[in-house]
Amino acid sequence: MKLTKENWAVVVVTVLSVALISISAPAEEKKSSNEKVAVVNGVTINQVAFQKELNFHLQRATQRGMQVPETQMEKLKKDVLESLIEREILYQESQKAGIKVEEKAIDEQLGVIKQRFPTEADYQNALKQMNFSEEDVKMQVKRGLAIKGLIDRQVGQKIIVTDEESKAYYEGNPQMFKQPEQVKASHILIKVESNADEKKKGEARQKIVVVQEKLKKGEDFAALAKEYSEGPSNVKGGDLGYFGRGQMVKPFEEAAFTMKPNEVSDIVETRFGYHLIKVYDKKPETVLAYAEVKDKLNQRMKQQKTEQEAGKYIDELKKDAKIEKFL
Repeated sequence: MKLTKENWAVVVVTVLSVALISISAPAEEKKSSNEKVAVVNGVTINQVAFQKELNFHLQRATQRGMQVPETQMEKLKKDVLESLIEREILYQESQKAGIKVEEKAIDEQLGVIKQRFPTEADYQNALKQMNFSEEDVKMQVKRGLAIKGLIDRQVGQKIIVTDEESKAYYEGNPQMFKQPEQVKASHILIKVESNADEKKKGEARQKIVVVQEKLKKGEDFAALAKEYSEGPSNVKGGDLGYFGRGQMVKPFEEAAFTMKPNEVSDIVETRFGYHLIKVYDKKPETVLAYAEVKDKLNQRMKQQKTEQEAGKYIDELKKDAKIEKFL
């Protein structure tokens, strides 16, 4: 795991929710909050802040199904400390630059963080477990927004991506703009567990057969889906919209992609139960036109440039900063 300057813009955004994400991380050993790990221009970064940040990265690795080997732990700790130092330098610089953060912006970001929790009670319980107050979280959010404001002003606003640049990138990387084959379909589902006994499976199959007979007599697919389907799409007449390969379970996918528009399938069995599928439209694989991707491509290229330039910017700030490390 590496915290690089190339992804600095991502780190800046991540800091807005670090406080709350780390709340659900394993509690660190109790150490003096005054124990220093670094001092930046006279401002102390303490052991508690370091441990919470480290827990955040360890937890994120776990959520991705990874483990940080012991051989890489020292490197991770150094990277985490460096990240904290860089954020402190940027925050200090944001204050020198007079970056103001509106209370409304703080409240909006706090609302986003709260949405990570099922209920307000869960959120408050998380605060309590880590001995955080909501004011602590708001302060972290404020610092993060100030840093983001600084990066936007000093770096982001100066970055320009021309149409010529994005067009050249588009033409040089056609594989990145392929739109895979897609199908627009609806379905009617009668649920039954895959491990259900034969009696329950037989009952479910009989239900789908009844619907199938109604379709054969010319009744409307969408109306029957609303009446009989047991899937969440029933309220939309079974409409699943467009989907590509790999988005549906295999038996469903195989049936849908071999059908023609306006064709209704035979009964298809999946682990969810029995389906009747109607295909409405098919789109072949194609390459998206430049006009379709231009705006998003320009935005992505600007973000990449911003990350690169932000790395250079923080390096320059560090040259003038007085940094002491104790880790």
